[in-house]
Amino acid sequence: MSTDFQQARQALGVRLRELRTEGRLTVRQLAGACGWAPSKVSKLETGKQTATPADLEAWAAGVGKPESAAELKGRLAGLESTYRSWRRALAGGHRAVQDALGAQHERTRVFRGFTASVMPGIFQTPEYARCVLTRYANLHGVTRDIEAGVSSRIRRQEGLYAAGKTYRVLIWESALHVRICPPAVLADQLDRLMSINGLSSVRLGIIPLTADVQIAAGDDFWIHDDRLVVAETWHAEMWLDSPEDVALYRKVWDALDASAVSERVAHRLISRARSALDIP
Repeated sequence: MSTDFQQARQALGVRLRELRTEGRLTVRQLAGACGWAPSKVSKLETGKQTATPADLEAWAAGVGKPESAAELKGRLAGLESTYRSWRRALAGGHRAVQDALGAQHERTRVFRGFTASVMPGIFQTPEYARCVLTRYANLHGVTRDIEAGVSSRIRRQEGLYAAGKTYRVLIWESALHVRICPPAVLADQLDRLMSINGLSSVRLGIIPLTADVQIAAGDDFWIHDDRLVVAETWHAEMWLDSPEDVALYRKVWDALDASAVSERVAHRLISRARSALDIP
């Protein structure tokens, strides 16, 4: 679990403990008032368990301060909007996740993205997107609604042809070769990438495996207009909007960009990966 997420959860726990002690209640007394086991109160106070909105309402009522429920739920909302576990995010289906990204996509004019092991979603063919979403859905045990997620992801590609949007995208060369899909699907995806490389709205950079780099590849991320970063880990999707976080990711992107090749050189790397598949 992210250290920052855990710190935020512990901070919420500290506030819960303050309310309990201000109400002069023991752990057992509050547990009894809420109809819980005492261990649940302890876990919430120490940040070992994430509260639900219903938990917070019960806590506020139990300590005799029902008006504090709004404050507590505001803290929880802030925590979950920044660090959303994939399992919890996908509970609403793949389309909900993709549509949330789509809403941000419509607001953004300048995108800066980096992917290390798969093609960027904004460039994916439907078949490739289906393979990617299926693999990650299986990882998290949430396999429903994949087709709706694919449709929503592909719909965002309309932005590639919209006036006023710019996509500056970096791809680690290894992503051109990763067999997360059948070879024929990857071949079509590489053909698609070569055609996109010629769009006026796209500045595509490939970081060669042999390049001297200022920083090693890490998690995939997208910077939206230097106001929001959406980064992905195995566990969670992070939405970061603090100036410090955005500045850090912009610094990382600039360092990666310094090692990237573009235009004809990038095209040759893509073409070489396509030829290695030995598919007509």
